[in-house]
Amino acid sequence: MQICPFCDRSQPEINRFCTQCGRRLDGTAGPMSGVGPRPIPSDQLNLSILYGMVVVLILALLFPPWETPPSQTPEFLGMHFILSPPSPEAVVSRMLLTIELVTIAIAGMYGAFLFRKK
Repeated sequence: MQICPFCDRSQPEINRFCTQCGRRLDGTAGPMSGVGPRPIPSDQLNLSILYGMVVVLILALLFPPWETPPSQTPEFLGMHFILSPPSPEAVVSRMLLTIELVTIAIAGMYGAFLFRKK
């Protein structure tokens, strides 16, 4: 075993650099000699875009896409409030709602990443 002259940590004989501080074990200045731990980047997602995404997701749930009942020819009836469907037999289109919610979530996360604070 050999001892690092900088941090006094014991290292195996096969090592040329200290696993603790990264400096050369022979005591000479090398390419790793002044290097310490790298700072952690402080990138943060843009929270205002994430809050906006949550608001749009809630609005998407309150104004779902409606379609005609299964007994009729498939037709998109538009976006109406959940308590006032376009016709009494109309149903919420689960497929369109799923596509809408996933698209909003992906766009919100991408936007928060794209406009992150550096």
